[in-house]
Amino acid sequence: MDITQILKNMSLVGGAWVLYLLVLSSILSIAVMIYKAVYFHRNSVSWDGFLEMLTAFLNRDDMEAAVDYVRRTSTPAARVLLAGLQNMEKGPESVEEILIGKRISEKFKMESKLVILGTLGNNAPFIGLFGTVLGIIKAFHDLATAQNPNPSVVMAGVSEALVATAVGLLVAIPAVIAYNYFQRRVKEFVTQMEAASKILLVYIKSEAKRDTESHARI
Repeated sequence: MDITQILKNMSLVGGAWVLYLLVLSSILSIAVMIYKAVYFHRNSVSWDGFLEMLTAFLNRDDMEAAVDYVRRTSTPAARVLLAGLQNMEKGPESVEEILIGKRISEKFKMESKLVILGTLGNNAPFIGLFGTVLGIIKAFHDLATAQNPNPSVVMAGVSEALVATAVGLLVAIPAVIAYNYFQRRVKEFVTQMEAASKILLVYIKSEAKRDTESHARI
């Protein structure tokens, strides 16, 4: 048996199994959507309020209150700030590197599992189309081998095969929408982390400059 015959026999299985694959993909997609929605909801805070409180603590040089506040706040920007505040004695340059490293770590957490949505959004239509092609091949093969060929049999087979394409689109569209939405949230959180880092660095550098000038006068 040559390779052509082997592939032909495999294609005659039909596209029913592709539907099961798409259903499993849909369940996985929904699970990831729920997981990420919960993550972003739990890590969302009023950014203006958070920034106002942080600035107030820094302006009062109340580092203990600032550390306590960011520790109690569940958001990536707060966790980045906490890493910086806990290492202020190491100097502005070291703190800047620590903040960069923490931002990378938090961004990695935010983007975790989004690749699943991106992959399903891009490939589910093709999986559905693959199932449709297999279904059409089987329908025409059944017609060719039938003792009493009837076009209605082919039409029924083709209509069933097209279901795979429809299901593929049904899986892909919500996945693409969710992926784009979560990517926007990631960018929003990344911007917040960068803004918070700059605010802390400005404070630390001004404190270091003040200490240097104080020692120079002495």
